[in-house]
Amino acid sequence: MVSTMFTHMAIHYPKPEHREALRASMQRVAAAGQGMPGIIRIGEWAEVDEGTRLVGIATWQSREAFEAAAEQLFAVVADDPFDLWHERPTDSLFLERD
Repeated sequence: MVSTMFTHMAIHYPKPEHREALRASMQRVAAAGQGMPGIIRIGEWAEVDEGTRLVGIATWQSREAFEAAAEQLFAVVADDPFDLWHERPTDSLFLERD
């Protein structure tokens, strides 16, 4: 069954000194996603007030569209040193809406 909508949400916990580098990395992913088949919306968000988290949100027409695009989408940041930039591992959520 093909879902009507699929969202990938990545919650990042950057070290303060690497926040802008991580944000730039997320912006490269968003730029790479523009115009990909099945993409509805993609972008990076910063937590407000006292928050330090950065959140990438990409909504697709289906899980299949995301899976078909994922390798190409994330290739633009494959060499980024996420292990150095993060205080803790990224939380990834995969969400479906029928």
